[in-house]
Amino acid sequence: MGSFSLSHWLVVMVVALILFGRGRLSETMGDFGKGIRQFRKGIREGEEDDPPRDPASGK
Repeated sequence: MGSFSLSHWLVVMVVALILFGRGRLSETMGDFGKGIRQFRKGIREGEEDDPPRDPASGK
């Protein structure tokens, strides 16, 4: 009962397609992908900005 089977995902996709239409759904998924890409880019940039830690000093 914890995971979805293939038939569950198909029903979800059909309902989403009916509610949003093909064009709107592809636009929404494109925006979702751009958001994930920007999130990952921000994480990488944040790691580059952090100064390296000196293990000997403990700081």
